[in-house]
Amino acid sequence: MTDESADFPSASDRMEGQDEMGELVEFLARSSRLTPQEAARLVNEVLAFMSEMPEDFVRRRHLALQAQGLSNRAIYLQISEELASRRFRAPEYSERQIRRIIYG
Repeated sequence: MTDESADFPSASDRMEGQDEMGELVEFLARSSRLTPQEAARLVNEVLAFMSEMPEDFVRRRHLALQAQGLSNRAIYLQISEELASRRFRAPEYSERQIRRIIYG
């Protein structure tokens, strides 16, 4: 086994994760008005949302706030505040760092 293969989940880990997600989908379908397909889509969307990286969040929020007509200065301040309350541990970005993430 190489060091690289240690980064990938084993088949049993993937199966366990699928079993847990299957249980969650079944629970949501049972306890709500969602169909199993809708519950599965909801779970997948939540997982995608929760796995978003800070840089992707900054770019996505910039576009959304820009569409609301906010100035870049106001956008940078709001993004900075929002990053502090996200579930991922994002470093404290300066206005300049936020601008570089957005524009490269």
